[in-house]
Amino acid sequence: MAQNVQRPLSPHLQVYRPQITSVLSILHRMTGVVLGLGALLLTYWIAAAATGPECFEAAQGFVGSWFGILLMLGFSYCLFYHLCNGIRHLFWDVGLGFELNTAAASGWLVVLASAGLTLLAWIAGFAMA
Repeated sequence: MAQNVQRPLSPHLQVYRPQITSVLSILHRMTGVVLGLGALLLTYWIAAAATGPECFEAAQGFVGSWFGILLMLGFSYCLFYHLCNGIRHLFWDVGLGFELNTAAASGWLVVLASAGLTLLAWIAGFAMA
């Protein structure tokens, strides 16, 4: 006689301990959402530039504030993270990098490369200004 055991239908965060691959997968989805929202801010900034000097000055005032700079810094990290993790997924698509050690190492490489690329982009941006 079979017992009726109450088990979850699918794995969830309360059952499994977070691992680098699962955390980065969730982060990849979150950065995709942030990129969509950041694109709205970027569109506002560009549209304000096309509208006229008064509108652009208001938009530039927001984007150039400490909060706007923080938003743009986060947006640029999300952009580079999404890019680097997407490249990692391309390797996975051809069957490379699935070993546990390789998956963990490539995950940390994605995080570090994203931070490095963000830093380089901001340094280059300030050097051009």
